[in-house]
Amino acid sequence: MNKDRQEFAETLALKALGWLAGNDELLPVFLGASGASVSDLRQRAADPDFLGAVLDFLLMDDAWVTAFCTAEGIACSDPMAARQLLPGGAQTHWT
Repeated sequence: MNKDRQEFAETLALKALGWLAGNDELLPVFLGASGASVSDLRQRAADPDFLGAVLDFLLMDDAWVTAFCTAEGIACSDPMAARQLLPGGAQTHWT
């Protein structure tokens, strides 16, 4: 994989993690859904698998994607593009 694309994906996922960590309403939901603890957020921030899980969570709700992208000033398609570049993010094509 292209190093620049990997860096884009990981950087965007880290921004999403920071956004989640600063969101008092969503952070407990993420922690409950992922089974992660607050200390895991720091310890696993460099783990591409964990970053993929962060984006998986964010992508569950269009309102979350929109709020994150608006806060970061990025296109709403960027989180999905980043997710596809992280482990487990390749889309399955059934046809």
